[in-house]
Amino acid sequence: MAIVEIKNYFIEVPSVPDSLTAVEEFIIQITEDLNIDEDKLYGILLSVSEATTNAIVHANKKDPAKVVLVSVTVENNILTVKVKDQGPGFNPVAVPDPTKPENLLKDSGRGLFLMRIYAKSLTYIPSPQGTETILVFEV
Repeated sequence: MAIVEIKNYFIEVPSVPDSLTAVEEFIIQITEDLNIDEDKLYGILLSVSEATTNAIVHANKKDPAKVVLVSVTVENNILTVKVKDQGPGFNPVAVPDPTKPENLLKDSGRGLFLMRIYAKSLTYIPSPQGTETILVFEV
């Protein structure tokens, strides 16, 4: 029987823009601890930064009384990142496709697009307490 090593990491930050730096440093530290290739680090870091920014700005409306929870689980070569906000939720299908000509100059939608590109899977779990964004990466 093979031994499966599971590692868990967790950070909670207030919903203020400066918290993004703490989350980015948290992700960099994890990828260094796990010796994850630098080429994979970029996609992970960009995706988690986008998910965290969405949670702080769009979901929690930069309300410092609300928090964003970021948890990371690593099992074998799968890294799962969960970003949980305390906002009202959203419909990801309603976000305009940033690659369509009429949306090229719009500021919204690029983060979701980038997360879909870099993550193996991207899932949203809405609840009355907020939305959990789940990003899965192969490392």
